[in-house]
Amino acid sequence: MRPRIIAVLSLAILAAGLVALGADPLSDAYAGKLKGTVVTMSGPFTDNDAVKFNESVREFEARTGIDIQYEGSKEFEASISIRINGGNPPDVVDFPQPGLLSNFVKTGKAIDLSKVLDMAKVKANYIQSWLDMGTMRGPQGPIVAGIWARVNVKGIVWYNKKAFDAAGYKVPGTWAQLTGLMNQIRKDGDAPWAIGIESGAATGWTATDWTEQMMLRTTSLANYDKWVAGQLKFDSPEVRRAIQQWSQIWFGEGNVYGGRAAVATTSFGDAPKVLFEDPPKAWLHDQGNFIVSFFPDGLIPGEDFDFFNLPAVNSTYGAPLLVAGDIYAMFRDRPEVRAVMQYFTSAESLKTWVQSGGALAPQKDARLEWYTNPIDRRLGELLKNAKAVRFDGSDLMPGAVGAGSFWKEMTAYVSGTHTLDQAVKAIDASWPK
Repeated sequence: MRPRIIAVLSLAILAAGLVALGADPLSDAYAGKLKGTVVTMSGPFTDNDAVKFNESVREFEARTGIDIQYEGSKEFEASISIRINGGNPPDVVDFPQPGLLSNFVKTGKAIDLSKVLDMAKVKANYIQSWLDMGTMRGPQGPIVAGIWARVNVKGIVWYNKKAFDAAGYKVPGTWAQLTGLMNQIRKDGDAPWAIGIESGAATGWTATDWTEQMMLRTTSLANYDKWVAGQLKFDSPEVRRAIQQWSQIWFGEGNVYGGRAAVATTSFGDAPKVLFEDPPKAWLHDQGNFIVSFFPDGLIPGEDFDFFNLPAVNSTYGAPLLVAGDIYAMFRDRPEVRAVMQYFTSAESLKTWVQSGGALAPQKDARLEWYTNPIDRRLGELLKNAKAVRFDGSDLMPGAVGAGSFWKEMTAYVSGTHTLDQAVKAIDASWPK
């Protein structure tokens, strides 16, 4: 058979396949054209989280006939590295830390989603910050490395709503108002803040969260990104200013329950409990939305406790949200994998998880009525209306820094065994060369 005839036949076969399958894998999936296929997925979801994930995709599996097989591991980081580096990755990987994903992107192992997904729909359903954080540099340049799924919000201020209202206190909308509230609480004889950074081997991470929040409020997003990438030193005016900003609160006379000396020895989970004593021993606690699981039993969200976003320090920079969450990346390219990944870009993929509690959706098409309590609903609204978000900085840094010297040196600084000058220089010295 002549080459020209072979080429014509090949094109005909390809065209027939495209007609049969279509150009939109997700539409094909809903039309039943991918029924009986399997998509493998690995990640950190175990126990209750694994149950909630499987429930969240059950309807999609029933409608499409695609079987999403999720394998969760408590040793996820080590196990997934072995699989990917060994050339045997699952189809989709759920990364709780984008820094780990970026390692595989650098070596060209992750698929560029801009080549396989309908990016017009993706861009329409996420604010730019999520797209920025999902873009990473590969061997040939930047790629869209992942899409964001379940997330949580950090850096919000919790308070005892009933006691707060009874005392006549008002939720501050500006830094000046927050300062005024702190002054009033001290004048009334109490400590404004409940703060603790003790967390076993991870002691100090609470101080890293505060540093990240202040970086987002005292300098540009570009500087924040340079900082977490190691391009802006801890020993820089920008980072020093951020640490000094929260130091004014933590170290100020009468600002923290137990004083500065108690911060390093108070468990992060025990710290907010004094807000709910009668009368409260402190009134404000800054922490991620997970902290409600450490509150005393029986409290009603929106009635017994509430929150506000930490106000902007400088109107130029506003009050971007500090977040953590899961980013899904693709390592094998087949129509059913594309369909599943496109499905994950919709909030529908998180609907049942949002309804059962424990998840916030970053996508614009998330519906606020899915959230079953007023706190989660307001957090969802905060995400939905956010102008800018950034991922937890210490989770993006090399482990020796983000989960090592940053924690350790902030603890030393808070406890007074190191000066700020000593702390920032030690952290910079620990950055991998």
